[in-house]
Amino acid sequence: MITLKEIIPLANQIQKDYELCDSCLGRLFSKQMNLSSNKLLGKKLKLSLSKPAKKCFICKNLLDNLTPYLKLMFDVSSKYDYSSIVVGALIKPSIIDRDDYIRSKYKLKGIDSVKTDITKELGKRFTKKTKKRIDFLNPELTFTINFKDESCQLRSKPILFHGRYTKSNRELPQKQKSCANCSGKGCRICCFHGISEYDSVEGKISEFLFNKFGGTTAKFTWIGGEDKSSLVLGSGRPFFVKLQNPFKRNLSIPRKIISDSIVIHNCKIISELPKPPIKFTSLIELKISTTNEIKSGTMKKLKSILSGPVVIYEKSGKRSEKIISALKYKKNAKDCFTLFIKAEGGLPVKRFVDGDDVFPGICQIMNDKCTCITFDFLEINLK
Repeated sequence: MITLKEIIPLANQIQKDYELCDSCLGRLFSKQMNLSSNKLLGKKLKLSLSKPAKKCFICKNLLDNLTPYLKLMFDVSSKYDYSSIVVGALIKPSIIDRDDYIRSKYKLKGIDSVKTDITKELGKRFTKKTKKRIDFLNPELTFTINFKDESCQLRSKPILFHGRYTKSNRELPQKQKSCANCSGKGCRICCFHGISEYDSVEGKISEFLFNKFGGTTAKFTWIGGEDKSSLVLGSGRPFFVKLQNPFKRNLSIPRKIISDSIVIHNCKIISELPKPPIKFTSLIELKISTTNEIKSGTMKKLKSILSGPVVIYEKSGKRSEKIISALKYKKNAKDCFTLFIKAEGGLPVKRFVDGDDVFPGICQIMNDKCTCITFDFLEINLK
């Protein structure tokens, strides 16, 4: 660590050649002296010279006029709950060029750039006033100050949720259609949510989160899916959501949220999303009709599907296998029966009944044309 006396000659030379503000002058030497205040050091270095005040060669006195930008930060963050921040900046290239020129000309290495000094000073003054903290790795609010057009953009750290839902309406789809105007990107018409209606499972969960926490878009990770006509019973289907740009954070969530024909169970905030693939099993009840009368003994053949995996062929040429670990059946009428299966997640249920690209399938085993009337999920378990 060097002393003030050692740096005065070079500091005097720089001041003779260029007019610098206290902050920019102090920044050139503060790290070498292990000091935290660039401005105070700059004032000390200027005591030996008396020069008329002019605009700083590097920042054009920007560092002495940060108050309006600080006010922008207070204004845009007033509606948010947060405990930590980080500040970024977009500044004119000419300021950066002049800073690089000075550091290069006087061979000054290992010092902060003028951009770093600006963001540090804004962060220091903002946190002193708000009693929040700086977090460079995982801040809850990220400010980007644009010094070119004198604006301030704010991004709020997403909140991650995990919960389950049950569904008792056969007319409610799982996924919500995107806003027709922006195709799900978010626009003024859909209040930047990416969806304009709330008539699905996704829509009703999103509506609750938007009303409770604010935010823009909600991105879902579904643990399997169901038809519009399927019921979801038992403890419900698990789901994960990333809520972008929330206003509120530290709010309690009821264990049960009822929204028309769906119930959201045990929705809670989590620290991270699970890494795909997410493995699960589903207990499914299928109601199946046949073209011909079900002959005695034919249904016993269904047990044969447990002897090995069910093979699924996709149009893309991809091949996959799913295991059915349990099976029960019940004949309801001469041409209708109910099938209960416990299947590995990802089994295409309708194609398993009537498709020719799933082997062995119900049609093949029954040697008859079969139709899946409904299929309901009685339980879904994560592995």
